[in-house]
Amino acid sequence: MQFDRSRLLRFLNPKSIAVVGGRESERVLEQCAKMAYGGSLWAVNPNRAELAGIPCVRHINELPEVPDAVFLGISADQSVESVGILEAIGVGGVVCLASGFREVGEQGKERQDRLIQVAGSMPVLGPNCYGYINALTGAVLFPDQHGMHRVDRGVAIVTASGNLGINFTLQQRNLPIAWLITVGNQAVMGIEHMLEAALECADIQAIGLHIEGLRDVPKFIRLVEHARERGVAIIVLKTGKSEIGSKITQSHTAILAGESRLYMVLFRRLGVGQVDTAEEFLEALKLACVHGPLEGNRLVSMSCSGGEASLIADLAIHRNLQFPSFDPEHASLLRETLSEYVVLSNPLDYHTFIWGDFDRTNRMFSAMMAGDFDLFILVIDFPDPECCDNSDWTGTMRAFVEACKSNQVKGAVVSSITENMTREIGKYLIENRIAPLQGMGQALAAIESLSQIGMGWKYSAEPPRISFYGSAMDSGGMESLDEHEAKKLLESWQISVPYGVRVSNASGALQKAGQMRFPVAIKALDSNLEHKSEAGAVMIGLTEKEQLESGVQRMLERWKSVRIEEMVNDRVVELMVSISHDPQFGHFLMLGAGGTLVEIIDDSQLLMLPVDEKQIHEALCALKIWPLLTGYRGRKQADVKKLVKTVKRISGVVDEHAQDIFEIEINPLIVGESGAVAADALIRISETGWKSWIKQDR
Repeated sequence: MQFDRSRLLRFLNPKSIAVVGGRESERVLEQCAKMAYGGSLWAVNPNRAELAGIPCVRHINELPEVPDAVFLGISADQSVESVGILEAIGVGGVVCLASGFREVGEQGKERQDRLIQVAGSMPVLGPNCYGYINALTGAVLFPDQHGMHRVDRGVAIVTASGNLGINFTLQQRNLPIAWLITVGNQAVMGIEHMLEAALECADIQAIGLHIEGLRDVPKFIRLVEHARERGVAIIVLKTGKSEIGSKITQSHTAILAGESRLYMVLFRRLGVGQVDTAEEFLEALKLACVHGPLEGNRLVSMSCSGGEASLIADLAIHRNLQFPSFDPEHASLLRETLSEYVVLSNPLDYHTFIWGDFDRTNRMFSAMMAGDFDLFILVIDFPDPECCDNSDWTGTMRAFVEACKSNQVKGAVVSSITENMTREIGKYLIENRIAPLQGMGQALAAIESLSQIGMGWKYSAEPPRISFYGSAMDSGGMESLDEHEAKKLLESWQISVPYGVRVSNASGALQKAGQMRFPVAIKALDSNLEHKSEAGAVMIGLTEKEQLESGVQRMLERWKSVRIEEMVNDRVVELMVSISHDPQFGHFLMLGAGGTLVEIIDDSQLLMLPVDEKQIHEALCALKIWPLLTGYRGRKQADVKKLVKTVKRISGVVDEHAQDIFEIEINPLIVGESGAVAADALIRISETGWKSWIKQDR
């Protein structure tokens, strides 16, 4: 649905607020007063004289002016009626608190459909929604207590959960939250609309999205590109997992690809930061608020303890983060500032020889900052000042802050344990443009997400192209090709396949096989066959004509025709390469370990389309079996360049025939020293597309 941009921004930055209802509406007025909201406040309730000290009128039509924003704290049916009235008089927008809509079944869905209809072009948050808090203006259309306070700038958080939204505001991590928006059922407005609005606010420094799913992936892609242009980092906490296998029933792809994985691939492709927990979400937003995206993932960590140095190194093992060694020149500079007993390594344990000495500590930090790193980390946990003298700890921190300032680098102070950093220290660090990160594991997750954004922004890849053909593909007009047909089609796309022929009777098998080189394979041809080996529909390694003839005869007793083909001898690794279509994400590419163990090994990478050769090569490098492609322990090496070009040709089919391709799965793609050959293939295309291509040897 399209909204007037000015109307949506008017709703989120209101100069006047009206509430309709009783107890929940009164709470909204109380929270507005608590946040020192300076605009007009009005109340509508036919049974009350006042709400929170605000005189009530009996009906919406009795309001002194048309409000910019309205909070509806009334029943579901009353809310639907009121939304129609508010749209007619030109209200900026509405928060609909009531439940009883889509979430309760068919009757609720019908009610929600009516709500959408009467809303017209008016922005509506909800239903089943707590609303929003704007800490920049003090506008609170939110019927509960929260932990936010007025700020001049900060982050926007958009969440599908009202209660989790409250939890975010209760954080004690010095994260300045400028907007909290909950979206409820997203009947009229979704997360994408709120992202769009946040990008229009100059005082929003970063945006956090807690999502269960997106309604409009192409719109989201466009908005992320706009965020990139503005330099605004987006952090996503994705919850809820489901499989897309119901849409793709015949291939291994259904098992290996799921909705959550496609979201991860989409976010990585777009340069959107991803985290897994609420704590990581808040830490990543804090880092984004202080430093924005990081240029890369090269880190240096400094602590006065070997235990802390070891722990941070261990926690980074499974993250895309690096602690590079010092080059000789940098190591020499560092050595001048440290005791001879200190081992120069990264992460660095600088010991306590300089503990409490501001000047020496500052010189050591400055020497460290002569190195080429994307973030400089000081690991330090602060004692409670009520029971300890923490002056040495704060002195070390200040030495680090001064070094970061004088060397103009990005710095972060990380506590190994979450609570070992006071709010006062966190505030001091933020004021001095140093990120206070609480909890070592959470800090590393935040750093990884911001480096993911920065590195994604530096690589100017073409945005994913989302093409939707779901309705046509799901309408029953799909053709599943048997293996012989599929391989003929692959050949027309210049993808290598083993030489083979179709045979329909045993007596002609030897004649049709002709001068075919042994060993050969026999495969049953049936478009409904899912896994040939399990169905006994394949025989391989036949070396004699008698074996071939008897094998064909035996297989033709069950199937109408078979394919006889030469075996591929040039073999280094078996891969699976597939293209599938998802109703929400369009076409996507999967690369993975192939063969009969594909589902057990669980070694695959997903890519959004289109892809270039660099992205394909990076995906291959990320596979567990990558060492086998490059000659593991003296074994044969595959021709990776030809492999990449083959995968690029396969993905390029979608560029030309997207509307007709539902699924292509090549498993295995046998990769050898001289190239890659499609040894087995499954293709599902539209009937229209199949009729437009020449059917050969059917």
